[in-house]
This record gives sequence, structure tokens and C-alpha cells, in this order.
Amino acid sequence: MRVFVTGAHGFIGRAVVQELQRAGHSVVGLARSSQAEKLLRHMHVEPRRGDLEDGQVLRKAAEESDGVIHLAFMHGLSKASLSKRIYVLCGGAPADIVKRFLAITTEIDRHAIDAMATGLEGSGRPLITTFGTLGLANTSLDRQQPFREEDRPDPLSPGFGRAATESIVDGWAQRGVRAMIIRLPPTVHGDGDSGFVPQLIAIARKKKCSAYIGEGCNRWPAVHRRDAAALFRLALEKGLAGAHYHGVAEEGVAFRDIAQTIGARLGVPVVSRVRDEAARQFGWLGPFVCLDNPTSSHGTREQLGWRPREATLIADIDSEQYFGS
Repeated sequence: MRVFVTGAHGFIGRAVVQELQRAGHSVVGLARSSQAEKLLRHMHVEPRRGDLEDGQVLRKAAEESDGVIHLAFMHGLSKASLSKRIYVLCGGAPADIVKRFLAITTEIDRHAIDAMATGLEGSGRPLITTFGTLGLANTSLDRQQPFREEDRPDPLSPGFGRAATESIVDGWAQRGVRAMIIRLPPTVHGDGDSGFVPQLIAIARKKKCSAYIGEGCNRWPAVHRRDAAALFRLALEKGLAGAHYHGVAEEGVAFRDIAQTIGARLGVPVVSRVRDEAARQFGWLGPFVCLDNPTSSHGTREQLGWRPREATLIADIDSEQYFGS
């Protein structure tokens, strides 16, 4: 298959590209700069110049592909157009800048998905994008049973912001696109990780302690990026339209265990904080650190034959790749 991948040179994207190539697929990647084009060519990926706001480029790339994997997301304001940056920074009260930024990034993502899906409409070809398992949980609940694939995002979750993506994908699944969601855990780990775990390590270094909330029994699911990449390939090859898959290798790792591993590696105290201290300790990560998010991937494994086999989260964190100089 000829697969169009956005975010092909990102942390997860690089693993997905390698997985696809090993399986004999060819990859076309979105490149927003000449530097990105050069990097993609080095990866033996055909670059397609453009960005997430280039609807015509995205649609044409999808039309010319046998399937699309959409991994890119605008995480920083610097990647937005000038008009959108001006709106975010000057379009209202300074206290609402984050809200305006989230609205802009969600809008850009929606238009990008719509553009690519339009290029696939009626063809039955696959389009796969992502959401986070944290969007299923909210801070007022301790979960008795793991979240399952059929569960829906919780409007009270601090991770609900991108939940509209699921509705968009579900809509396209009714219009002849084999559109699917892969929900990823907060801890997609492995060499080159720049996500939540490195941020927790940086906070522990700065605060000179590694913390958890309450008894630290709240759980985060986890997956190694190479296992996640294998799931994207399987979904591309045989996933079902409208499916919501869970890219979860470990159902739930106690947050206290994550904090203890970080503390031991850094040689700093491991401490408990009350929930009201979460924002002071973790900044914007505070609401997420409080979440209990055990998540099952039983349905995903049964349907697609996915079998994670890479290192566990704690084994991965407890290594030089996270703490080397």
C-alpha cells in the first residue's frame, strides 16, 4: 500500500514509518519545511510539502494514497498562520489565551481530517487518527473497571479538548471512508520520548522531589512506541470503519510507581501531595496527574490480533535513555 502519513518524522511517526516499511508498504509524508523534506528523504519517505492548514495538499495526497495515518497535531502556536497567532494572542482577554489556542488547534485538526477524508470519500480506504485515553477519565472518579473501546470521552475530563475528533471520524465512517480512532495512553514511551514522562522528570529535577497525589494509587495506561506502531499498521490493513481501538499494552501503572522510579533515578525524595497542591507541584499537568485511567485493550487485541511485546513503562523509565546526560 501507498500510505500518506502526517507527523511521519515525529516520535510515534518514525516508529510507524519503520513498521510500515518493514511490512512492504511505501510512505508519503507531510513536510512543512525543507528541513523536514530532507529528514523524510533520509527515512526513505517521499515528502509532500505542506502543513495542516493546506487543505488542497492534504486532500490530493489522500486521493493519491491507499490509506492515511494522521499523527500530526499543532502543539505549538509558532506553527499556526500569522492571522491565527494574532487572534490567539490579541483576540480577547489574556486569561483566555489557552482557551483560544485550544479552539484554534482543534479547528485546524478538524479541517485537516475533513480534507483528507474528502479525498477518500466513498472509496472504503482507511483513515486512522488518534485520541487520548485520558479523555475518558475525570478527576472526580476512581475507576472500578477499566475503560473499554466502547466507552466515550467524558466532558468533565481535562483531556476532553480533542474529543470532537472522535465524532468527526465516526461521521466519515458513514460516508464510505474506513475511518478509525486509535486511543493512545498518556505514556507512549521509548527512545526519543518528549511527552509526559520527560516532563515529570524535569519537574522532579526542578522541585528536587518526585511527587504523586494522595496515595498514588491512580493508574496510567502505557504502551511502547514500537508496539503502538504495530497497532497502526494492523488497523491500516484490517481495521473496521468506525472502530475505536486502544493502543494500550499495560492496563494501568500506579502513578506512585512512576514517581518512585523517577525519584530513585534522580536521587531525590518521593513525596505525596494533596490534590489541592497538584497545580503547584505539576503546573498545567496537575489535573492529568490526578486522573485514574485504567484502560483495557482486550477488544482491540481480539479483533486485530495485536500482541504488544516491547519493554514495560517502568523498565523503560529506569534506563539511561530517560536520564542520560
